[in-house]
Amino acid sequence: MALDLNSIVLRVAHLARSVEFYTQRLGFVAIRQTAGQAELAAAPNSPVLLTLLDAPAAPAAPRDAAGLFHSALLFPSRAALGGWWRFAAENRVDFDGFSDHGVSEAIYLSDPDGNGLEFYADRPRDTWPFAANGEVAMTTLALDVPSLLAAATLPAQQPVLAGAHWGHLHLRVTDLGVSESFYRKHLSMVVTQSTYPGARFLAADGYHHHLGLNTWGEPRRPQPSNALGLAEATFVGSQRLHDAHLADPDGIRLQLLAARPEGGNN
Repeated sequence: MALDLNSIVLRVAHLARSVEFYTQRLGFVAIRQTAGQAELAAAPNSPVLLTLLDAPAAPAAPRDAAGLFHSALLFPSRAALGGWWRFAAENRVDFDGFSDHGVSEAIYLSDPDGNGLEFYADRPRDTWPFAANGEVAMTTLALDVPSLLAAATLPAQQPVLAGAHWGHLHLRVTDLGVSESFYRKHLSMVVTQSTYPGARFLAADGYHHHLGLNTWGEPRRPQPSNALGLAEATFVGSQRLHDAHLADPDGIRLQLLAARPEGGNN
């Protein structure tokens, strides 16, 4: 493992509302819950993926502020993504969009506080499109909905998110070049696509992207401290990643953890 988006922490305005949405409508499992926060996983006895912090007094971030664009949950197969889609549709989830990116198939939605989510499955690596300069050539095309639904499987005794984990994080930033330099330095990423208008994608270990950056909507100010939305994202990486808590150039909080040997503490 060269890099892994291990977990995400969100501040939410109404904890009970958010827990209901993520568990009953999206299929997460509540592992622990107190009056002030809830820890959610993809399945019982699985690692915590998402922590929700109850912050009813927190202000909403200004529309022109940097911050979370979406967090993206990666499914183990196309069939599992299709099965989740059937589950979510039956639970009356409102979807924001459906896209074929060449490297992956993606379904977009938002939580009750407007935090963006992408649920997706990767295509086989040997089918990913590449440009002449060696970069990944991700696109945004219409998703083949009938084909994905036809592939759907959802075993009755298996949690709908079983095997899913965070695949990437996508952020709105005020300056692509400045943010790119920061993440290249601190997470040892390389740019995998630089030609998409207003965006840049970075990754480790040959993945299409562990991180997306964009300036869509022209954000002009850093993410406000203690606003609703992304509170922290944790990346676990190779030996080149050192344990640290830091903020990126737009004030987005990160926890970095070096990968431990198997059986070690994370």
